[in-house]
Amino acid sequence: MEASILSAALWLDAIGVGPWVRGSANIYPWANVAHVLGAIALVGTIGVVDLRLAGLWRSLPTEPLVRALTPVAVGGFAVMLASGLLLFASDGPALARSMTFQVKLALIAVAAANAAMFRWRAQRGHALGATRLLALVSLALWTAIVVAGRMIAYS
Repeated sequence: MEASILSAALWLDAIGVGPWVRGSANIYPWANVAHVLGAIALVGTIGVVDLRLAGLWRSLPTEPLVRALTPVAVGGFAVMLASGLLLFASDGPALARSMTFQVKLALIAVAAANAAMFRWRAQRGHALGATRLLALVSLALWTAIVVAGRMIAYS
């Protein structure tokens, strides 16, 4: 995994993104702000949906809640992806060697697979019990992703 991440870092440097981020006093801090705001949008909304699917707030209808909050979560993820690429480009080779960063990327992949499984099951009308488990797994994964992201600076 480290070699693939390092290749991405070198590519971002070769096309000028890394030097652009490192050469500006403003890009990194604003990318960091955007990353946090994206995390709030993603984890905040998906957390509410997951808690509802796990059994909280049973009086709230699930379908309209999911329909209203999923686009906000997707938008938050898009903001995190774009800003995360800028943050990564600023110090890619060091991040490629960071086990914490590698764990964060692996957790994101597992969270994406969990979301795909949830969507697949929902489209087929599968049992709520498994949906509850997927919702709890989602909550745990996104919490771990945010924690791993914060711990990168200290590893």
